[in-house]
Amino acid sequence: MAIIRYQALKEALNRKPVTIHEIEKRSHLFGQNVFNEAAMRQYLTPDAFKAVKAAMDQGTKIERKMADYIAMGMKEWALSKGVTHYTHWFQPLTGTTAEKHDAFFETSMDGSVIEKFGGSQLVQQEPDASSFPNGGIRNTFEARGYTAWDPSSPAFIYGTTLCIPTVFVSYTGEALDYKTPLLRALHALDESATEVAKYFDKNVRKVVPTLGWEQEYFLVDKALADARPDITLTGRTLLGHASAKGQQLEDHYFGSIPSRVLSYMRDLEVECMLLGIPVKTRHNEVAPNQFELAPIFEEVNLAVDHNSLLMDVMQKVAERHNFRVLLHEKPFAGVNGSGKHNNWSMATDTGVNLLSPGKTPMSNLQFLTFFINTIKAVHNHEELVRASIASASNDHRLGANEAPPAIISIFIGDQLTKVLKELEGVSDGKLSPEEKTELKLNVVGKIPEIMLDNTDRNRTSPFAFTGNKFEFRAVGSSANCANPMITLNTIMAKQLKDFKAEVDRLVEQGMKKDDAIFNVLREYIKETRDILFEGDGYSDEWAAEAKRRGLSNNKTTPAALKAKVSKKAQELFAEMGVMNHVEVEARYEIEVEEYVKKIQIEGRVLGDIARNHVIPTAIRYQNMLIENVKGLKTIFEDDFKTIGKEQISLIREISEHIAGINSKVEAMTEERKKANTIEHAADRADAYCNHVKPFFDDIRYHCDKLELLVDDELWTLAKYRELLFTR
Repeated sequence: MAIIRYQALKEALNRKPVTIHEIEKRSHLFGQNVFNEAAMRQYLTPDAFKAVKAAMDQGTKIERKMADYIAMGMKEWALSKGVTHYTHWFQPLTGTTAEKHDAFFETSMDGSVIEKFGGSQLVQQEPDASSFPNGGIRNTFEARGYTAWDPSSPAFIYGTTLCIPTVFVSYTGEALDYKTPLLRALHALDESATEVAKYFDKNVRKVVPTLGWEQEYFLVDKALADARPDITLTGRTLLGHASAKGQQLEDHYFGSIPSRVLSYMRDLEVECMLLGIPVKTRHNEVAPNQFELAPIFEEVNLAVDHNSLLMDVMQKVAERHNFRVLLHEKPFAGVNGSGKHNNWSMATDTGVNLLSPGKTPMSNLQFLTFFINTIKAVHNHEELVRASIASASNDHRLGANEAPPAIISIFIGDQLTKVLKELEGVSDGKLSPEEKTELKLNVVGKIPEIMLDNTDRNRTSPFAFTGNKFEFRAVGSSANCANPMITLNTIMAKQLKDFKAEVDRLVEQGMKKDDAIFNVLREYIKETRDILFEGDGYSDEWAAEAKRRGLSNNKTTPAALKAKVSKKAQELFAEMGVMNHVEVEARYEIEVEEYVKKIQIEGRVLGDIARNHVIPTAIRYQNMLIENVKGLKTIFEDDFKTIGKEQISLIREISEHIAGINSKVEAMTEERKKANTIEHAADRADAYCNHVKPFFDDIRYHCDKLELLVDDELWTLAKYRELLFTR
């Protein structure tokens, strides 16, 4: 069995880098496989083009006859690029994407063949939905689910297939995907934010939330990854002793990118350019074989689609380079995990970033309004924010190696903290003309100067302001960005709605608009002190302080997810028109079940590796030692007790670890059996979390000790030093 490992290692070491020739500028490649505005102008009639643009910009409904014209133009564009099939591309609640390909090719009654694609195929399809997670929304035998075209996200070509981004809903209309509630949340925020933005600019007609994600990932040689059942089946290593050299020298971070990895990155970037994904940044991350890819900011819906598409493209391109991409949040113990930082802001249709300070006191008052309301939104719903990034895999990452803790807090920097304190100190009630002038010039007016120097960052903060945006650092690398974006945009929509109501009430009572805004903001600053934290999020002192402040510290997914079905959360989503109680409860059930299944799979895989790989290998080596001891006893009979002492001690130590593995695997299996009998999903998740999962570390301890004891040539599993340092 060790031959497999060494063949894989030899193949990895001897593999030559795969290279590509960049014969075109990236700007020439960008969007070539996207049915974007340029393609639509070429292949659509003027009326059809106007219909699509109206649907994209104002959400206007497209008439059936016009849909036929659009489908005809889209088909001709696709056929001109060698496309043979089309699919409705959607994001079910599995966390991945889904697609069912249909050929344009059809036969007619007279035996002739044509390429056919009409408005009905474009606008709606009915895939078999029986095997997708539904959380009890529909019975298993009811297979009907509908995909409906989302014109705000352009169609694209991947391979020889035309992919049409769609929503996915049940027969009764409930959302079975991530996109539907995300679009609703974005609409709710647009309405609320636009009304507040009009306080400062009457010309604002639309507010668009923006997102720039940073995708971290590991690259592992495919042959070595295939020699690890745990990586193959769970996406992470369930055992493995730490390499003597890890990330302690910090020499990988921003270092020279290995040539083979760079070839992969270039190939990936070409694919991204063709698909209209505006990737811009690439670099080595902190851990060995860990890297990052980041794009230019986009509108949230499109950014979410692009990240979901990217994760699929990453894997396919990796196969061409004999790599395996690991998107798990913690594939290797003892080194950095991987996140997907969500950089979020809001922009108006007049070209203003609402979270960017301006050059005048009035524009800075606008900035402070949206800045403080974001803090208030997170403060009011910190448990729900934590729940939005909860998963079995992210539990391994949060709170270690530069990942933020499970306690949600906000970092804004010393300079802005001082600004809020000055604003908080403003006198109550109406401001005199002198006070208002002094406030605007001395507090609000100096924000641009402050922001120029506000470059400090806090790696332990889960939600940090970084100059012109908030960076949600706690999102996991394998997550669908839609989950946290649904929550963040919904709570912000609610907060801005409430803010406007409070300001308008004061104005109706006779207070001037600016005075009313200052008064409400000042109260928000007082109410949200507890969520602001500038220190070390890893410290025990912060955990104790956070508890005193009343902040939650839900360290596990089963504990965190309960916030999703709280009365407060259900009322929030219903009020903002994002999800009804059926959809909220369904998502909770799905995520709880997913947690159980992932821990269950990991437990089974760990037990299998421990008993079918580790123990047999240890016994094989132990038998070699026993034969050695027998030989020593024959040759050195008189001095055997002295000469054979170390070998006998090693044999005994191996036996103890084998016994430890067996006993812990048996105990884990029994706890798993007990957990499986629990009917209520939440209780079953708690059982897996608190009674099954704790055995993982115990079993791993004994396995990792045996890895150090057993002859390296016998060990069947690729080791950390090979996985992390093979180029």
